[in-house]
Amino acid sequence: MGRLAIQMLAISRRHAVPKIQSAWFAQAPEFERWDRGGGNVHRLARVDPSVVVEIGGVVHAGATIGITWCCKTVRLEIFAPSIAVFAWDKMELRVKIGNSVEIGANSSIDRGSWRDTVIGDNTKLDNLVQIGHNVVIGCNCMICGQVGIAGSCTLGDNVVLGGQAGVADHIEIASKVRIAAKSGVTSNITEPGDYAGFPAVWFLFPV
Repeated sequence: MGRLAIQMLAISRRHAVPKIQSAWFAQAPEFERWDRGGGNVHRLARVDPSVVVEIGGVVHAGATIGITWCCKTVRLEIFAPSIAVFAWDKMELRVKIGNSVEIGANSSIDRGSWRDTVIGDNTKLDNLVQIGHNVVIGCNCMICGQVGIAGSCTLGDNVVLGGQAGVADHIEIASKVRIAAKSGVTSNITEPGDYAGFPAVWFLFPV
């Protein structure tokens, strides 16, 4: 069984936010208190009984969660209701999160518009990471803090993006690529290796 660990926001009054948030949702008739953890789950969400939703965690209408996940103080909208996106009507496009994925505090993952957004098995996202719609990230990747990946990018397996690195839209990055911190990827990377700079260029021997 996989486990998604969504970290709690680290603030000086870290216990105040969950209490206030939980009290508000407790008064909303469309939400129910989740037995495993005390979080709030919408009546129209589909959540496996093994899922843990801790106090302050919220699962919204239309969400589908089917593996052992631990949800803390975040708005979790893994499977939003079908809406028209770019004239694609009634398409059920989602965010698919693999097994043993970790997503840090205040990270954002956009649901797909023409294909599902996918986070592969064993991939780790640090805090404050932005993943655009339609992005596909392979397995065993490490995305460091404040990285931004624009829409419709494809990352292979074992990719590392250093802190504050950015990837332009519709970029493809091969497996076993490491991008240095604060680098900007503006064109496809087809060979494994280490890349840095703006625009990011190869600078060490291939892996």
